[in-house]
Amino acid sequence: MSESIQGLKRSCYCGQVTLEHVGQELTLMGWTHRRRDHGGVIFVDLRDREGMVQVVIDPAIGETLFSKAETIRNEFVLAVTGKVRPRPEGSANPNLKTGEIEVLATDFRLLSPSKTPPFYIEDHVDVDEMVRLKYRYLDLRRPEMVSSLKLRSQVNRVAREYFLDHDFLEVETPTLIKSSPEGARDFLVPSRLRPGEFFALPQSPQIYKQLLMVSGIDRYFQIARCFRDEDLRADRQPEFTQIDLEMSFMEQDDILTLIEGMIAKMFKETLNVDVPLPLTRMSWHEAMERYGSDKPDTRFGLELVDVADVVKGSEFKVFVQVLEKGGRVKGINAKGCAKFSRKEIDDLTKLAAIYGAKGLAYITLTEEGYKSPIAKFFTEAQIQALIQQMKGEPGDILFFVADTESVTAAALGHLRLKLGEILGLIDDSQFNFLWIVDFPQFEYSEEEKRFVSMHHPFTMPREEDLDLILTDPARVLAQAYDIVLNGVEIGGGSIRIHQRPIQETMFKALGLSDEEAREKFGYLMEAFEYGVPPHGGLAFGVDRLVMLMLKRDTIRDVIAFPKTQSAMELMSQAPSAVAPKQLRELHIGIRTRSMEA
Repeated sequence: MSESIQGLKRSCYCGQVTLEHVGQELTLMGWTHRRRDHGGVIFVDLRDREGMVQVVIDPAIGETLFSKAETIRNEFVLAVTGKVRPRPEGSANPNLKTGEIEVLATDFRLLSPSKTPPFYIEDHVDVDEMVRLKYRYLDLRRPEMVSSLKLRSQVNRVAREYFLDHDFLEVETPTLIKSSPEGARDFLVPSRLRPGEFFALPQSPQIYKQLLMVSGIDRYFQIARCFRDEDLRADRQPEFTQIDLEMSFMEQDDILTLIEGMIAKMFKETLNVDVPLPLTRMSWHEAMERYGSDKPDTRFGLELVDVADVVKGSEFKVFVQVLEKGGRVKGINAKGCAKFSRKEIDDLTKLAAIYGAKGLAYITLTEEGYKSPIAKFFTEAQIQALIQQMKGEPGDILFFVADTESVTAAALGHLRLKLGEILGLIDDSQFNFLWIVDFPQFEYSEEEKRFVSMHHPFTMPREEDLDLILTDPARVLAQAYDIVLNGVEIGGGSIRIHQRPIQETMFKALGLSDEEAREKFGYLMEAFEYGVPPHGGLAFGVDRLVMLMLKRDTIRDVIAFPKTQSAMELMSQAPSAVAPKQLRELHIGIRTRSMEA
């Protein structure tokens, strides 16, 4: 039977008991991690969020209490009062923070019993993730999950302190807003009081933080909850958290320098890691040329090489025709991989195909010379020029992709990452930060047959490119910047448009009519009539950042109650059907697939 906590007060956490407490009487509370009977004495490992301590329950405590102790099982919740003493000589546990001491119980209460958990409450437990998510409240008891949430809390604390120290104001922006989708789908919320009308959940506080700059707040930040109704991956969730900020009267270099200071402070205070400043800056064009990605992992080499000048005069029609159509022919030197089997090469070819490549050509270099299915299409001089261009040596294999610029970059960029993994080139102990700057303002959408914003429609183009917005949008570069860590984008931002004529021109370039722009963004345009300071900002993805800091494989491991890849929360079974009465109140009817048929 459960007992009351009345009259008890916890002295400290279990994991905080040290040799300095020897001789003191403490009251500790937590979960039974393990109970062991040794020669008439019961040992209980008592666990809470800060760690474990060994509790000794001796028969001398009294027959009634000792009998009760024999009923203790794993995950029972206890309150233990006892004296701290050093462990007997030779019995210290160097793997435990409290391994030099133990608590001799003088009293204890059984606060709550527990069923046998569906998996062991310990790190590195071999259990299906779906089971972990269903019993998330148990999963969160495991030390590695506690450490994830603790680091996340510390990250938020450091960010908050840093921005407050730099004269920012923390301001909350609305969660129920106007729907104006540009890119990902909005989550819609029906209005009961205005039938047929809907709020949206914010994909970001973008427009509101710009309006705060109009209002004169000057420096804003918020740890903001955001929502996007998009397909999920290991580093995406339908709801996520941003460290969001905006500031007035600052240029791009000022913003980047300010953010670098926050990064350095955050990593030093949470992981005791020194981040060298200033961070490296690289243009979007250079990143795509060298790495095939606008979020390159710079912890290893294997850079892409343009070989168009060498192959354009060859008889290999695949390469020549791609170049004639304005495409690219590039390669990557897989150092030391000449011994790859046919199956291994086929697997890499399939990987390239996922990203649109129609094939993966290769030349294998050995001490005896070279072997290649495409060698017959090249002269000896061209082959040697290719090898020299690629810095090839015996033992290497040279891979080539010929396709459009985007397909070539994507295929070789992902091939590079796979080779880095296969060859063990990625140093997991490193934290390599990188700024990517000078993004294109627009990218062409084959699906929509129009130019769309690479970042968002409120990004300011470079001053020298303003006249090109309507006449030659492909040449316009943006005052935009992303921060990348170990090949993952953890934040992005830009200098914003603050003049109405430029913003209206931007909307026209994106194919929005005056009426559509007024309907979606009229309130922003009206605000631009009342004196808008130059401004810019950035948002960090907290989930991704903490995932990388802890070297986890998925952001689900750093979120308390995440969704699955099918956007379900298994523990509560959300989303779920609602009562017909709720739908009627919202003036909503459900049409089933059979009805549509």
